[in-house]
Amino acid sequence: MLRRRLTFALAALAAAAVLEGLVALWALGVAEHKLQRGRVVSDIQLGFVELSATKQRLRSWVAQWQLQAGAETAERDRLLALMASTLQRLQQLSVQAAALAAVDTSDATEPIHPQRQQALQVLSRSLQELERELQNVQPLQAGTDARAAWLALNNSFDLSQGTDLRGLLTQSIAREAAAVAQERDAANATLGWMRVLWLTVALTLALGALLMAAYFTRALRRPLDRLSAGAQALQRGDLSHRIAADGADEFAAVAHSVNAMAAELAQRRSQEARLRQELEALVQARTLELQSALQALRDVDARRRQLFADISHELRTPTTAIRGEAEITLRGRDKPVQEYQAALQRITDTARQLGLVIDDLLTMARSDIDTLALDRQPLDLAQPLTEALAQASALARQRNITLQAEPLPAQALPLLADPQRLRQLLSLLLDNAVRYSHPGGLVRTRVSRLDGPEPSCWVEVSDAGIGIPPEELPHVFERNFRGVQARLHRADGSGLGLAIGVALARAHGGEITLHSQPGQGTTARLRLPLRRATAPAQNVTAANPSAARPEALSSRPA
Repeated sequence: MLRRRLTFALAALAAAAVLEGLVALWALGVAEHKLQRGRVVSDIQLGFVELSATKQRLRSWVAQWQLQAGAETAERDRLLALMASTLQRLQQLSVQAAALAAVDTSDATEPIHPQRQQALQVLSRSLQELERELQNVQPLQAGTDARAAWLALNNSFDLSQGTDLRGLLTQSIAREAAAVAQERDAANATLGWMRVLWLTVALTLALGALLMAAYFTRALRRPLDRLSAGAQALQRGDLSHRIAADGADEFAAVAHSVNAMAAELAQRRSQEARLRQELEALVQARTLELQSALQALRDVDARRRQLFADISHELRTPTTAIRGEAEITLRGRDKPVQEYQAALQRITDTARQLGLVIDDLLTMARSDIDTLALDRQPLDLAQPLTEALAQASALARQRNITLQAEPLPAQALPLLADPQRLRQLLSLLLDNAVRYSHPGGLVRTRVSRLDGPEPSCWVEVSDAGIGIPPEELPHVFERNFRGVQARLHRADGSGLGLAIGVALARAHGGEITLHSQPGQGTTARLRLPLRRATAPAQNVTAANPSAARPEALSSRPA
């Protein structure tokens, strides 16, 4: 019902718009016709004025010709041709004006057209006569009466078969001026009634649109408000809301559909909530079972992988040191017994360290390295550092790397640490520096002491090797991480050294930091806290014999 009313209203508006367009086209046609008539009449008036002016210029030429004042025949011919062209244009404009006037049945200028045609005929005939007269005009001879000759020739300009041409031109110009004024008044009158027509049509159309808008606004407001309230209730999730449906129009049908949809949704929501609860409970139970099983598998696999990786890494350094010591000892000619004994002693110490490492690896298979127990003893840093340098020298000679140790500080460096763990930590740093250096490179160690409220010592191990890119530095302490350049330089690494070293440093209350430039080398800095109270002299001496504090330690390739 409302649809039919709305269709009828829109059709009425469309018809009114089409009618307005047709009226506009008709009004534009009328205005264009009036404008064209006024333009033609104005051109005719201008043509008569030009014809009179050209005739006067021709009269001046005749006077100059008779007086032999420099007049030329070409100027005469040009002026005659100009008058003929003007008369021809006036003939065409007169025909066009008559045709335009014939279209307008209410034209009041019809008597002008015969008068205009008659005047043009007289002027055309007089132009032909004037042209013949001017062909025979001659300059005045001596003794000729100039006044009589001028009056005789002047009649050719002003008279044609008894018609006063001057008066005819004057009447024509006045007649055309009056026609121009009449056409202007007609155009103004046309514009006036067109303006009234436009305003009337526009106001009628606007009033009709306003009335229809007011009617449909009043008719649509209440049902739309109801539908809007129902949609908002559904958006909030209130499926119990129902839209009041009065009447039998389209809005009532929509309200019934929305109410039915809300009831269906409410029913479906209840079923979905029940099924979802059952499914969530089932999924949660199965998820807990799978998570438990998966976590158990992950723990087993992680321990297995970590054990193999740690064994591979931790056993490589001691075995390399043992092999290096043996090869160096057996190389060349016979050596003194003391050298063989010293080499065997180092091999024995390394083998003992290897046994301890194996024990640690077995412990790491059951627990993380951070939980390993430390056998802390009072000692001086010089002893484990010397042993680590001696152990790393074999690998350095094998790789043609120079180990250079700067002199230790004059003051003692007392620590409370596990000797084997500390030696292992220092060996890890030296091992990394040697392995990632280029052949013929230099690995430098430097120890410094920092006094203060919390005294500490710093061990720096610097190399000139491949270096570490800045984007990889945050990850080098992660287990199994190896950078791109590290893998290219040394394919057999496992990425565990620094991770184990950080754990050992933290277990001793210290820390490890790295500073590196790609292609220029890396500096590893190990900070260890110093012991505040000095242990009894005999204990320190036992753990730190004086022979273990050389001023400088150095090893160069053989």
